[in-house]
Amino acid sequence: MQEISINNRKIGQEHPPYIIAEMSANHNGDINNAYKIIEMAKASGADAVKLQTYHPDTITMDMDTPEFMIKGGLWDGQSLYELYQGAFMPWEWHQPLFDYAKKVGITIFSSPFDNAAVDLLEDLNTPAYKIASFEAVDLPLIKYVAQTGKPMIISTGMANSEEIQEAIEAAREGGCKELAILHCVSGYPAPAGDYNLRTLIDMQKKFGLVTGLSDHTIDNTTSITSVALGASIIEKHVTLDRNGGGPDDSFSLESEELKQLCVGAKTAWESLGEVDYGRKSSEQANVKFRRSLYFVKDIKEGEVITTEHVKSIRPGYGLAPKYLETILGRVIERDVKRGGAVQFNMFQERHFIEKAK
Repeated sequence: MQEISINNRKIGQEHPPYIIAEMSANHNGDINNAYKIIEMAKASGADAVKLQTYHPDTITMDMDTPEFMIKGGLWDGQSLYELYQGAFMPWEWHQPLFDYAKKVGITIFSSPFDNAAVDLLEDLNTPAYKIASFEAVDLPLIKYVAQTGKPMIISTGMANSEEIQEAIEAAREGGCKELAILHCVSGYPAPAGDYNLRTLIDMQKKFGLVTGLSDHTIDNTTSITSVALGASIIEKHVTLDRNGGGPDDSFSLESEELKQLCVGAKTAWESLGEVDYGRKSSEQANVKFRRSLYFVKDIKEGEVITTEHVKSIRPGYGLAPKYLETILGRVIERDVKRGGAVQFNMFQERHFIEKAK
């Protein structure tokens, strides 16, 4: 069974789902918000909080020609540069945020968007890297991250099977030993129906890697469902206030919802268990309430048992209902009161009367 490890936390189907709280742009330009999101992620039970490390100039160009303009969706009318200018996290924040996460006791890492960002994160001794969906086709960047030797998670939004394979090969060629991929739909928000979660099963078979979900739906149903299909990692955007007005606030989880995700995902994982048809400990006390055969009227010694005398009812102290045909036509050995449990030792074998007579 495939597994990776981040900060000594093992990740794979044999372990509880690894929950990543994606801060993204939800700091809204205030480092105090970033601190609070780290606190919230820890208090909610997330395993890690993730940042994004870029400058607007390293992710796009300051252009307002049509191909650089956003049409439709949450960010309609903005240029790419305007969007990232307002969303990026100042690089000087990284050190204090990494220090604060360590103080709080939660893992922190980031998505780099160019080589300089990787160098910064290496200086901070990041424990892992995340490749964003839009950068999954940037094979040189993937190789540069891979050469760090750190665990890497690649989101696959918009990527087809061939592109996913190319990204995996680039990571391996760069030296990545611990690699995971996330099924993702790069819509903001994305409708649950677009996720086609059965793809998770195929990804596990096709690529043989730890597989998870980067979820951009507006609730937790898709994420929790994914655990039943083998997702070992769940990444969700988080925010202090969904109505905060930031670029990603509207499709992000607030504190209570993140708590519900952490609990629900773990419960889903625990419920999977293993193939087991045996009686469970929680069932033991209720076995006595299953159906069994009982006498429903008084019977005198020597009477022949018919369906008028015996019924299958609760509780379960008598013979199992499957023995009803066996006892019909037998002769009762002693007087029996209504409400008595049927047992084999109540019948005279030597006086068995065939039903045909």
